[in-house]
Amino acid sequence: MADNNNCGCWTFLKRGVCNSSSTTHSANTIPRTSLVYDAATETRYLNASNRELFPPNEARLSSDNLDPPTSTKTKSPRQLLQFTFQELKSATGNFRPDSILGEGGFGYVFKGWIEENGTAPAKPGSGITVAVKSLKLDGLQGHREWVVEVAFLGQLHHPNLVKLIGYCIEEDHRLLVYEFMTRGSLENHLFRRTIPLPWSNRIKITLGAAKGLAFLHGGPEPVIYRDFKTSNILLDSEYNAKLSDFGLAKAGPQGDKTHVSTRVVGTYGYAAPEYVMTGHLTSKSDVYSFGVVLLEILTGRRSMDKKRPSGEQNLVTWARPYLADKRKLYQLVDPRLELNYSLKGILKVSQLAYNCLHRDPKARPTMDDVVKVLTPLQDLNDLAILSHHSRLSQQGRHKKKPEGSKSTKGSPLNIGKHRKDEIKLQLCK
Repeated sequence: MADNNNCGCWTFLKRGVCNSSSTTHSANTIPRTSLVYDAATETRYLNASNRELFPPNEARLSSDNLDPPTSTKTKSPRQLLQFTFQELKSATGNFRPDSILGEGGFGYVFKGWIEENGTAPAKPGSGITVAVKSLKLDGLQGHREWVVEVAFLGQLHHPNLVKLIGYCIEEDHRLLVYEFMTRGSLENHLFRRTIPLPWSNRIKITLGAAKGLAFLHGGPEPVIYRDFKTSNILLDSEYNAKLSDFGLAKAGPQGDKTHVSTRVVGTYGYAAPEYVMTGHLTSKSDVYSFGVVLLEILTGRRSMDKKRPSGEQNLVTWARPYLADKRKLYQLVDPRLELNYSLKGILKVSQLAYNCLHRDPKARPTMDDVVKVLTPLQDLNDLAILSHHSRLSQQGRHKKKPEGSKSTKGSPLNIGKHRKDEIKLQLCK
């Protein structure tokens, strides 16, 4: 574990909470192959990425067996609160539509307010602001995922994991109460806002998310997150990243075991190909997903985008050739950043993404290694725009224009090409 992660708190998880005994096969899954695959096999997987990872009824019929969450029955470092349905109904203003923060496979998330010392509802704007997630009765992620969420977040505590405050289990109602994350998800900031997320914030968020995964992988009983993606990375007012939605989390292999065989769940475009093709789950599956998110942060593109040309719809397929060639790296950078990013940072992030997306899972770095690579990138100040201005200034001192001559070098028509050539030179040094 990295030094920065030792402020997290672990209580030993009961193996029965999230253990599995077999792999479920379905018509929608790709036939099983060897764990290490080639480019052709990966292309076949990526071309199938418009399918669901499992049919709608498989979430409930999977052979993954779960016991009741131990965290609701035994003491833990932070005791979860048990809410009544009426308390949460009042706290959210009767679950009114204008209090909806988001919606996922689990159900709707509502904004609410509770008293500071207890479960009683508070008036809007007073007490503690919370996010209340309500399970859809007909949702794909049912009671099983609700149980897993309580079990894991009730026992795992770390600055880069979202804090679970409490829960409600009453008749058919299943609700979870979390700390409210002021800035919402990373997905919203990357893809749904006109103002681009600054490079410094992107690095801070990436590092925080990496620390969260490193903590999960490095505990006494490793946990595989299984659904790492931008929509599950939440941000507080200072852009500190916290992982949320642990409904698909899984206890990892221990001892001599190299992997866990389990049902295939998650999100296409993020899920590691070897996991989808074999059902063999390891911590390196999370590392692959982290590599995909790194690409999204670097490029400003979604992992899957059907609106783009056929060769660009899958981000990994499109970006891989650029990651392997320093001369082409500048073509990956989110154009909305213009030149407001670190040249060394682009190099390091691109190389890290390339390593995380390695076709051989064993060749991917650990999340502790990822944290070590990302930590120094916070302090880099070699912005591309400063290099550009410096070069223009030097050219101005060394070259004097002849009287009466016309130059188009700095014209709007040529400045884009000039910048690209300059960045290309800087990245290849």
